[in-house]
Amino acid sequence: MTRPPTAAQRRVIDAADPVTGRLRGTEAQLTALVKRGLAFRHPRPPHAHFLTPAGHRIRESAPEVDEPVVEVPTNAGVFAARIGGEETTAATGPARTREVNSAWQGLLELRRMTNPDGSVERPCGWERTHLVQAAALALEAAGLRPAGGDLEGYRVRTTPQPEAVAVRDPDGETLRACAGTLERAGWQVSEHKEPRTGASYLLASPRRT
Repeated sequence: MTRPPTAAQRRVIDAADPVTGRLRGTEAQLTALVKRGLAFRHPRPPHAHFLTPAGHRIRESAPEVDEPVVEVPTNAGVFAARIGGEETTAATGPARTREVNSAWQGLLELRRMTNPDGSVERPCGWERTHLVQAAALALEAAGLRPAGGDLEGYRVRTTPQPEAVAVRDPDGETLRACAGTLERAGWQVSEHKEPRTGASYLLASPRRT
């Protein structure tokens, strides 16, 4: 069986242009994807890299395993946003709360600097290419609890849809709190039910206006 892409490779694939499949990443990342047949290097300058049909299939599929802790760049270094279900649980307590708040404020500043109108009310380009990280940060910054070990809580995962994440929580009231949090953070949210189990989950996409 073909080995699935690494978490870093998956992020590069998921961030590909939804229409052209053009990739952005380090030379090492792009070369690794070419070797695996998931990307190709265009022969003409500027020699951009694009997804192959196999790469597109990977992009449109759900991850084969739970995603690991994801990273959000901050002025203080690297912040790991909790998406729920990690094998290694991040530290908790006042120090974690400060880190989360700092990362959230940094993201709001990124919105102010990169949105054309300087708005902090809707997601920016970085969030659109890091959907899981951005949604997870918004939830944790609001004080909601990610799933971990035997504890119930939210889980944020990619979906086959280009600009949507799925948010699941077994508690209906908490799921509704997740919906309200994401809406206030500038996301469009709708509730759906799993066809087989009937369990509710959210689909969330960054608002453009």
